Amino acid sequence: MNVTMVGAGYVGLVSSACFAEFGASVTCIDIDSARIDKLREGVVPIYEPGLADLINKNKAQGRLSFRAGYDETIAQCDLVFIAVGTPARRGDGHADLKYVYQAARDIAPHLEGYTVIVDKSTVPVGTARNVKRIVGEVNPGAEFDVASNPEFLREGAALADFMRPDRVVIGVESKRAEQVLRELYRPLNLIETPMVVTDLESAELIKYAANAFLATKISFINEISALCEAVNADVHAVARGIGLDGRIGRKFLHPGPGYGGSCFPKDTRALVRIAQENNVTSRIVEAVIEVNEAQKARMVSKIRTALGGSGNGRTLAVLGLAFKPETDDMRDAPALSILPKLIDNGATIQAHDPQAMPEARALLPDSVLYFDDIYAALLGADAAVLMTEWNVYRGMDLDRIRKAMRGNVFVDLRNVYEPDTMRAAGFDYYCVGR
Repeated sequence: MNVTMVGAGYVGLVSSACFAEFGASVTCIDIDSARIDKLREGVVPIYEPGLADLINKNKAQGRLSFRAGYDETIAQCDLVFIAVGTPARRGDGHADLKYVYQAARDIAPHLEGYTVIVDKSTVPVGTARNVKRIVGEVNPGAEFDVASNPEFLREGAALADFMRPDRVVIGVESKRAEQVLRELYRPLNLIETPMVVTDLESAELIKYAANAFLATKISFINEISALCEAVNADVHAVARGIGLDGRIGRKFLHPGPGYGGSCFPKDTRALVRIAQENNVTSRIVEAVIEVNEAQKARMVSKIRTALGGSGNGRTLAVLGLAFKPETDDMRDAPALSILPKLIDNGATIQAHDPQAMPEARALLPDSVLYFDDIYAALLGADAAVLMTEWNVYRGMDLDRIRKAMRGNVFVDLRNVYEPDTMRAAGFDYYCVGR
């Protein structure tokens, strides 16, 4: 099958590489010519484990190519995916659809023969029908269907999620469009992947509802972690005790500094906005957002308390900046909320992250100092703050840390270490919900 992927961002690149691995002939296009030039040279502009190798493998085998802008290749395609950004609009939190709708306008003149145009971006309910209207207005003679095929990719595990998904969701209006998408995803039949075939609106809402529910679990356990601290309970025992209930499940019950990334913050806000526009209450999701912001503020207070009430004049070694391990994504990372408040309070930040420091430099205050070596970042620090649970932080030499640091405060916002072990090693140890 011939596929065009509009957008060489995170979703577009992962989807392009994986569809090519399925055997499709994929052309990934983007209006950013500099990005396309890098991809043609073999330089992948985002960090995702295994992605660069998969892209370059399929390029070498002739199934994946990159082009700047729109051209006649669209005319030969069976499917055109729209995988452009849908950032939250300032002010109202709604997904900004200008890139989606512009892509629809740019695609339309090039359509020849029957084509399925697929929304891969996360978009509010009703977007697919607007894309259909736009394409029909620009090219009244075009023979096409519009479908919704939301992605469910975890950063850091995106290739596995695409190749071995829990389910594939497609929203369609015709059997013909359904058959084309089923054919594209046919390699997943070998592992009997469930396929949810539904209408356009339901498919669009499934993505938002899924992310809002997962964000709810995170905010719930973070709120419980505060209660555990107040009553001297262990949040890990509580999470295990409730997570073994099959109706609840163990995933996403890990306390921490709050959720971040490209999906949960944006999608929860967008879902609230969709509900408001349709005169429906969304009190649970609104509370989830509030709890998440409160958790970040609580982490600032926890760090200040560990330092005796103020960070003024103290040097903090911050381990991890990305919102989660195995990604360089800094979008809505807790570090972006927590570190500026500590800096405003007079703290000096010495930071390390295995992948996210180039992204962080553009987003954090200029006063942050960055170190390529973990122990160099710890040198002379009054306190260490473990912000992101990268594997390289799980097995650190505790004796070496103590010798490098000036102080002995260790604030573990991801509960990587055991309290007894850290205290025995001489640390004044603080964690979340224990």
